[in-house]
Parts: sequence; structure tokens; C-alpha cells
Amino acid sequence: MKLVIHGKNIEITDAIREYVHQKIEKAVSHFQNITNQVDVHLSVARNPRISTKQAAEVTIYANGSVIRAEESSESLYASIDLVADKITRQLRKYKEKRQDHQTQPISTNEIVAPETVAADLIGDRIAELPEEVVRTKYFSMPPMTLAEAQEQLQLVGHDFYMFHNAETGEINVIYERNHGGFGVIQPRNNGNGKNGKSANVGVAEKSKV
Repeated sequence: MKLVIHGKNIEITDAIREYVHQKIEKAVSHFQNITNQVDVHLSVARNPRISTKQAAEVTIYANGSVIRAEESSESLYASIDLVADKITRQLRKYKEKRQDHQTQPISTNEIVAPETVAADLIGDRIAELPEEVVRTKYFSMPPMTLAEAQEQLQLVGHDFYMFHNAETGEINVIYERNHGGFGVIQPRNNGNGKNGKSANVGVAEKSKV
């Protein structure tokens, strides 16, 4: 298993490096058969208004899946402890879902239903772009079903997840809706998409996948 440590606004000392190895390796010790690489990102916020300045983020690449956890506190070592516990729970959940998939395959027809995209997606809100790009991430994008994308969304801990739709060959985004369920953003292909749909949003009630 490869473990890589990155730092932002912080020097990665030997003591910090040793502590990360100790905690994270212990957290993934029972899941090394499915873990390929572990990236640990440690950072300190420079904004004095942020009380929880010390953050630890762990991203695990496991057999084509990405599992992510992040925690922050006033102490970097406490953040590492918290994220180690959280990533263990995420890995356990991932392993249990893999076992469920082997015994109970799920049809994607039961998960996603089409819904027309609203003409105005932002309503009365004012769209604002950040002043600068503060971080760039690169990750592999193997084809997956909507059910697998829904699972990945829950594993990475984000509000949305971009994926390569195995059925259409397109890049889609699945996200959690504010009022429950999930939505899928698809590109408009003037009706020439492989799935015969244009600008649809898929909605699904949350369910175990």
C-alpha cells in the first residue's frame, strides 16, 4: 500500500509524518486487500476567523473506487485521529456494500427516473465565482453505472460526484437534492444522445445500493 502525505501552509515534520503513518496504517490495516493508495492532505487555515484551523483529509483509492474523509479541529493531531476513525467507518461501509452487491445485484431501472430540467436552476440566488482556483484534483474516471455513481457519491462525502456513464458514454454529475433523493445532470445532445434523452435530471429516493 502506497501512502503519500501532502501539506499546505504547514511543514511536514518527521514527527507528523510518523504519526500519520501510525494512525492511517492502523485505520486501513484490515482493508489492505482492497486498498491501492492512500493520499493524506494536511493543511492549516490562515484565516483568523476560522476556529478549526488544522485540517486532515484522507483519500483512498480502492479497486477503482475513491473513498474520502475529512476532519478539522484546533489541533492537527486531533484532526488526524478524527479522520482516521472516520475513514475506517467509510472503508467498512464500502466493504459491506461490496458484499451486498455480490449477493443482491441491483437494477439501475429502480434507482433513476427521468425529470425535466427547470428553466432556471439558481432562482433568486446570485451566481458568484471564486476569485481564484485554489486546488486542482486529478482522478481516473472508469465507466460506471448510475447505481455505482450513487455509491461513490456517498463514499467521497461530497454533495456531488462526476462520473463516466457506462450506459451513454457521457460525463454526468450525480448530486444530493435539498429535498431528498438524488439528481443526475446530463449534457444536452440535441436529442442525439445514446440514451435518447436530452437535458434530463434523474431523481432517486435514497436507498441502500
